[in-house]
Amino acid sequence: MFTGIIEALGKVAKFKKDELEILIPLEDIKIGDSISINGVCLTVKNLKIENKAYRCEFNISPETLSRTNLRFLKSNEFVNIERALRLTSRLDGHIVTGHIDNVSKILHIKQDGESYVYEFSIPDELNKFIAEKGSIAVDGISLTVAQKLKKSFTVAIVPFTFENTNLRYKKVGDFVNLEVDILARYVDSVLNGQNSESKLKRLLDINW
Repeated sequence: MFTGIIEALGKVAKFKKDELEILIPLEDIKIGDSISINGVCLTVKNLKIENKAYRCEFNISPETLSRTNLRFLKSNEFVNIERALRLTSRLDGHIVTGHIDNVSKILHIKQDGESYVYEFSIPDELNKFIAEKGSIAVDGISLTVAQKLKKSFTVAIVPFTFENTNLRYKKVGDFVNLEVDILARYVDSVLNGQNSESKLKRLLDINW
């Protein structure tokens, strides 16, 4: 489990078939750890110290490659890194599982003062899970939906997020990983197939 608060930018050192090696400038990483790479939860298979960073090796399944933007990675590309949440950690973002729902395309980038507004496409099957002011993870970054349009949504990127994530290197047409808010999925599961009265009662647990 993760929070969507990016800890560092890693750099792709090697990517061949189902093996990915990334230089991660963080401490306290060991074999078997879960690491979020652009929002994808991967397990450290092997590691060594290189240039004051950990060179971490990961295996990627064909399923993960088919569902995420990891298949587009190139050597020296920057990726978002977050180590798994500890029980003693603060939850500063929102609950992120590291299980990507689909990829989205960047449709527009506009500077707004010192901040930026990014517009992303919405895959049809995820439309019902995205709401204005709701949470969403984009390449593992915990963000708030600013505006939901018919087939897209926008987010406001403050200077700190822009400078400390891979969004600063992204351009229109690039693909990003999306993970919708898990709470939205649970609500949809509760509502599915029930009448309006039982929906409301179950959601609010109201006894009159």
